[in-house]
Amino acid sequence: ADSGFPRSPQGALKLGRALVALVAFLCFVVSRSHGAYAALAAMEVVITTLFFLLYFLKLDKKLSGLFWPLADIFNSVVAALFLLVVCLFAVVIKTNNGTLAGGVFGLVLLVLCAVDAVLLFQKISLGGPRRRNTPVK
Repeated sequence: ADSGFPRSPQGALKLGRALVALVAFLCFVVSRSHGAYAALAAMEVVITTLFFLLYFLKLDKKLSGLFWPLADIFNSVVAALFLLVVCLFAVVIKTNNGTLAGGVFGLVLLVLCAVDAVLLFQKISLGGPRRRNTPVK
């Protein structure tokens, strides 16, 4: 296990995403909101936690058949799009205060997903060689 990962910016962001998603999930469940709200938040908790464990246990290095950072970016972008639609709907409809709070936490989660996607994208695009391998003639 990588004891430094949870303290890294990427690890802290993943933990933050999972915790904010958990709070949004609890808000939706306690307020007895529409099942789709709670389901989206619960899926985000599970998927983010799995990505956190993947990096924490260094399974991304062992399971090299997939380019994990790209899968992580894809997850973050898709989650952000779903959160945008569902949480804006929850905030606008605001059946009760719990739904409103869940929607607000969902929108905070959307921002965290976007930041995570941008940081991952920068890490991928800045991590590789930037110069040509062949000499220019």
